[in-house]
Amino acid sequence: MHHHECIIIGGGLLGLLTAHELIEEGAKVCLLERGVLGRESSWAGGGILSFLHPWRAKNVLVPLADWSRAYYPGLTARLYSESDIDSEYIQSGMLILEPDDKVAIANWARTSGRPVQELSKSEMDALEPHLGASWMSGTLLPDIAQIRNPRLIKALSTSLKARGLNIQEHAEVKEIQQGPDGTVRLETRMGTIDAERVVVTSGAWSGRLLAMAGVDSQVEPVRGQMLLYKSEPGVLGRILLSGDRYMIPRQDGHILMGSTVEYEGFDKSTTHEVAESLHKEAESFLPILAESQPVAHWAGLRPGTLDGVPKIGPVPGINGLFVNMGHLRNGVFLGPASARLIVDLMMGREPICDPAPYQI
Repeated sequence: MHHHECIIIGGGLLGLLTAHELIEEGAKVCLLERGVLGRESSWAGGGILSFLHPWRAKNVLVPLADWSRAYYPGLTARLYSESDIDSEYIQSGMLILEPDDKVAIANWARTSGRPVQELSKSEMDALEPHLGASWMSGTLLPDIAQIRNPRLIKALSTSLKARGLNIQEHAEVKEIQQGPDGTVRLETRMGTIDAERVVVTSGAWSGRLLAMAGVDSQVEPVRGQMLLYKSEPGVLGRILLSGDRYMIPRQDGHILMGSTVEYEGFDKSTTHEVAESLHKEAESFLPILAESQPVAHWAGLRPGTLDGVPKIGPVPGINGLFVNMGHLRNGVFLGPASARLIVDLMMGREPICDPAPYQI
């Protein structure tokens, strides 16, 4: 039987960021990961530090978005100095090809004060000379940034280990219940653990864990498939968006093409049909890729909630148990603010924003 101050269940980006905030507060933290750190949704996503369609964002998510966007440049600079790993935070901008809701975008730009540029075909071709010829107009959101999410995970875990985070991989939690004296009791592969505070940051698997504790969290897995291409650096400068499909250029010439939204349970397999449709779309974005075979095709499971709002806060009925989960496509983007908010609530200090909308 071990007794701990704080335990985090789930070693994806949300778990690591939550650990980062707790360690800043001087807490002793142990993180339990059922597999390998950051290899699920955090690794599989695209790393766009924005809502895909920011002008359609739910109002309740905007405070988390604004806070995270302001926090990222400093976080990545600090992690670089602590870990010597560059997360490749780049303000590449996002070019929306022939948006069908220009009025909504213009209204959003006005009310949010964010920069937006309407581009003619010639302006667009000057910015992105390899763009497909069929795109006649575009709208540029120049301040949208991206991060290379697998590197962010590496930088964060390296930095946190150096700062004393106890990470246990292949440490699946079998059961969660109320322990003695208001603690939370976990049954794990390594035995029974009691902790003063436990945070569930288990992504798509959070619902299963909380169901053991008798809580219906309404978190379910949502599959997303991605293709990866390798091109020359600089072939594409900006993130491209058309409808729900996006293309993200990395510094070294890798280009990500995504992504689907599929409700297939915990099935992480990839499908030939999706590979073909993503490849076709990639070709329409950048005809130069027509001859390229994708170098990788993968799927990840994102944690979706019924109303599209993440759950961040204490779990009713179990003293000392908290959740930080259910971010669907916005986990990387909203992660820093979500971690700060949950730790605000755990420490009983003034929260960065009103926590009410995210209560379980």
